[in-house]
Amino acid sequence: MNELIPLIVIIPLICALLLNLLHGKNRISRIMALIVAIIIPIIALVASNGLHFFGGHAPLTFNPSLLESLPASLLSSRVILFHPAITYSLAGLEKIFIFILGIVIFLALFTYFNKYKKVSGPYLFLIFMGTAAVSAMLLSDDIFNMYIFFEIAALTQTGIILASNTEGSTETALKYMILGSIGGPILLLGIGFVLGVIGSVNITDIVYAIHTGYVNPYSPALIIGFAMIFFGWLYASGLPPFNTIKSLIYSKGTPESSAILTTFSVLTMIAFGLVMFRIFGYLSVYKITIMLFALLAMVLGVSMAVVQTDYRKMLGFLAVGELGFIAIGFGIGTKLSMTAGLFQAFNDIVITSLLFIGFGIVYYLTGTSDTRKLGGLISLNPKVSIMILLGGLALAGVPPFNGFQSKLMLVQSALNAGFPEIAIIIVLVSIVVFMTFVKAFHSIYLKPKPKDLGFVHKEVPSLAIVSIAILLIICLVIGLDPNLITYSFGQYLGGLI
Repeated sequence: MNELIPLIVIIPLICALLLNLLHGKNRISRIMALIVAIIIPIIALVASNGLHFFGGHAPLTFNPSLLESLPASLLSSRVILFHPAITYSLAGLEKIFIFILGIVIFLALFTYFNKYKKVSGPYLFLIFMGTAAVSAMLLSDDIFNMYIFFEIAALTQTGIILASNTEGSTETALKYMILGSIGGPILLLGIGFVLGVIGSVNITDIVYAIHTGYVNPYSPALIIGFAMIFFGWLYASGLPPFNTIKSLIYSKGTPESSAILTTFSVLTMIAFGLVMFRIFGYLSVYKITIMLFALLAMVLGVSMAVVQTDYRKMLGFLAVGELGFIAIGFGIGTKLSMTAGLFQAFNDIVITSLLFIGFGIVYYLTGTSDTRKLGGLISLNPKVSIMILLGGLALAGVPPFNGFQSKLMLVQSALNAGFPEIAIIIVLVSIVVFMTFVKAFHSIYLKPKPKDLGFVHKEVPSLAIVSIAILLIICLVIGLDPNLITYSFGQYLGGLI
C-alpha cells in the first residue's frame, strides 16, 4: 500500500481544523495555510502510483498465502475479487488535478493575504475542508465515500460565499444550499439503486459485476440509478438547469474565492463524470444525454454572458459555459474526446482562475464591476492589462495558448466520431466567447475613463500580479507542449476504453 495517498486528504483536513482554532492569529494562519497549500501538490507528485486500502483490508487476491487456506468453493467465486475496504487510487490523472488544485489554492491565498491585513480562520477552514473533500472525490474508488465528500464540498462552497460577504452573497448561498438539498439526496438515492443491484459501492466491483454479466446491465434499477446520479452530477457541475445559480455563485464571491470555487466545481465534475463513464458508459442513452446537456451549457453560457454589463457575472456565465466543452468530451466517449475533455478541464481551472484574480484587481481598485462605469484602466498598469487580455485569448481558444489545444482536440474528436455539427458549434461558441471577452476588455481598459470614476485603492496588489503571471506562464507552456498533460490522461483512459 502507498501510505502517502491518504495524506493528500488528511493534511488539509487537519489544517482546516487548526486554522479555525487559530482565528485571529494572523501570522501563524498565513504561514500554515501557504505551507499546506504547497505541500498538497508536492505529496501528489512524489507519491508512487498505486492503491491504498483503509484498514489494510485488501482484496483476497492480494494475499496469496491466505488464499491457500480458503475452501475451493470460495476461491471459485467472485468474492475473492471484491474490495472489502474503502480504496483510494492514485495515478497520473489524479496527480495532475491535485497538483493544479494545490497551485490554485496557493495563488488564491497568496493574493488574498496581500489584499487583507486580517485573515478569517473560518474562511480558511472552509477552503481547506473543500480542498480535502475534492481531493478525496478524485482519489476514492468508493462511490458512497465520494458522496460524503460531495456533500462536504457543497457545504464548503456555500460557506465560502457566505464568508465572502459581498452584496447579495447571503441570498445566493441560501439558494444554492436549497438546491443542494434536492441534488444531494437524489444523488444518494441513485447510489442506493446501484448498491441494491450490485451489493457493493466499490466502483471497480460495480464495473466488474456489470461487464461480466453478474447482473443485468439493463436492469431498470440501474437505469434509474444512472438518471439520479446524472441529476446530482448536473447540480455539482453547474450544467443546466443549475447553470444560473452556479454562475451567480462565482459572481458573488471575492475574486480569490471565485477562482477556488470554479476549481472545486470542475474537479467534482471530473470525479463523478469519470465514475459515470466507468459504470454507465455502455448505455446508449449515456452519450446522448450528456451531449445534449453539454451543448445546452455551451450555448446558454455564452448567450447569457454576452448581454452582461457586470464583468463578474459575465465571467461566471463564461465559466459555466466552458464546462460544456468538458462534458462534450465525455459525451462523444472516444479516447481522443475524453482526453480532450480532461485537458479542457485542466485548462479551465488555470484560465478562469487567472481571469477571476486578474479582473479582481479592477474591483479592488475601483470598487465596482459595472463595465458601464469603468474605462481607461490600461493606463494604471499596462502589463497587467496585457496579461489579462492574453488570459482571455486563452479562454477563447486562440493559439498558442492551452485553450486552443484542448478545443482543437475536441473539434478533431467530434469530426472523427462523425459529429461535424458539434465541431461547428464548438468553433462558433469559441468565436462568441472571444467577442464577449474583447467587448468587456474594451469597456474596462480601452474606452475613455469616465469623469466620475473613483478609486478605492491606488496601487495594484503586487502578489496578484505574480499570481496572474504564474498562471499565464502555465497557459503558454501547456499550449506549446500539450503532451505534458495529455500523455497521462491518455494512459489513464487507455485502461478504460
